[in-house]
Amino acid sequence: MGGDRQSVKTYVPTEQKDVWRNHADELDMSLSEFVRTMVQAGRRGFTPTESAGHDEPAPEASDPQGHDLERRVHAALESGPRSWDELVQAVVGDVEDELEATLDDLQDRNRVRYSGRDGGYVLTDE
Repeated sequence: MGGDRQSVKTYVPTEQKDVWRNHADELDMSLSEFVRTMVQAGRRGFTPTESAGHDEPAPEASDPQGHDLERRVHAALESGPRSWDELVQAVVGDVEDELEATLDDLQDRNRVRYSGRDGGYVLTDE
């Protein structure tokens, strides 16, 4: 996943947006960050459970044997053959998306900033 960013628009009932906004606020996330995170969780196969009045992804059990990676590889190969590089990108792409979203959120909250002078991201004094 490159650095290019695109806007995605969807329409949901006002009540649904209110539920999402409230949940995002509880998690100290922007609404955009919340939606990106929930979409990524859904793509990974988290199953929703009823909790606190709204759907939340249920955390998967710890998987030290790498079965989650196995599932991700399987999902990547469902559409047909892939080269090694394509598989790496399919598996690592989700992590890159998460990192980008997390950095966006940290910057929105002024906890991290990008400094060309320092050669990368740095913590702020706040």
